[in-house]
Amino acid sequence: MPFTVLIVDDELEVCLSLGELLRSKGYGAIHVDAPQDVLPLLEREKVDLVIMDVRMPSIGGIDLLKAVRERFSSLPIIMISGYASIENAVRSMKYGALNFYSKPIQIADLMREIRHLERSSQHKLAASDGQEIVTEDPRMKEILTLVAKASPTEASVVITGESGTGKELIADMLHHGSRRRGRAYIKVNCAAIPDSLLESEMFGHEKGAFTDALVQQRGKIELADGGTIFFDEIGDMSLSTQAKMLRVLQEKRFNRLGGSEPIKADFRVIAATNRDLELMIREGTFREDLYYRLSVITLHLPPLRERRDDIVPLAHQFIERFNWVYSKRVSGISDRAAAMLERHGWPGNVRELKNIIERAVIFCEGDTIDLDDLPEQYRIVDRATSSASEELTEFATESARAVILEALKQSGGVKGEAARLLNITRKTLYNRMKRLNLK
Repeated sequence: MPFTVLIVDDELEVCLSLGELLRSKGYGAIHVDAPQDVLPLLEREKVDLVIMDVRMPSIGGIDLLKAVRERFSSLPIIMISGYASIENAVRSMKYGALNFYSKPIQIADLMREIRHLERSSQHKLAASDGQEIVTEDPRMKEILTLVAKASPTEASVVITGESGTGKELIADMLHHGSRRRGRAYIKVNCAAIPDSLLESEMFGHEKGAFTDALVQQRGKIELADGGTIFFDEIGDMSLSTQAKMLRVLQEKRFNRLGGSEPIKADFRVIAATNRDLELMIREGTFREDLYYRLSVITLHLPPLRERRDDIVPLAHQFIERFNWVYSKRVSGISDRAAAMLERHGWPGNVRELKNIIERAVIFCEGDTIDLDDLPEQYRIVDRATSSASEELTEFATESARAVILEALKQSGGVKGEAARLLNITRKTLYNRMKRLNLK
């Protein structure tokens, strides 16, 4: 079966011409000019790559990108736009796009990328998303300590933090470290399920409960009996559903929609959100009693821009992972590329970094990822900012060198003591000394 590309663009001419080109190169091509048809099509068709316009009626390309990513997390997506901007490009990468092309599309570049993706798909194995958290950040280390203590308990946990900070990974660790780890682990994305369907998804329904209820269906809560249920984006749950959820958490029993027989369920709850639940309580959009029922333990994950010492170690971890996935032998990152990664603002946090490294591993022809292996929009931002910040960077480098030398002097050359004086780990001190060419 040929490598199949789905083209999503409200301009039918773009769909037809690009589809014809792809078929002439031996690829399969299907198109959709109504964005609301994309998710149903992906449910029934095998698609290897999506090429999607940014500006479309009814559903914007970025919103559709997020929706597709929620349902089909490993599906490669390339964004295109006739209204190109750095902001759109970076937002696309933030939410999981592999690349961003301006119209008129540079066909040679696009075809080269598709060929790379086709070859990579032939090697790609089913890789687990469960990986250890790499960190030198004191706050993250404290969180991991709390996770280790909370995991064996039955306490409900709320995980907060920006999108892409690793909330789901922490939830996975809580479940797999618990006494329920051999039982069901059910995930419910409250933002991805329309509110009209959320109750049916959670509580299930009896045959005939509503027009399309042709058979009895067990809900997520019933499926989680004996195990753990993870409510992702709990802040998107409507007030009416919140009220029903509170009752279920209190009584550990519920009714399927259209049913009269109470069903008991024993489950642990983990919830996550990128929203400020305490602010929502003050605004009247989240129930205070539900919040306190859920938040026996609260963990807040810091954004990646506040964990800059973790950026390069995380990048190396992702390189190792994607080397295995794509049968590559990339050994590391050049100093230029590492400097760019450390300067970037990371609005998409660890998820954005993971996405960029995956793409870089796919396209890296040598043994080291360099600037040319990173998406063009990141290199444009890097060039725009690097000249303006060159003097400041030089000043910061000299200042950092002076601070480390002073700490080494005060500690009599004992690096462990110097690290303690600087309030950093010994490993972080070694990394900084290496970067500053200090022996």
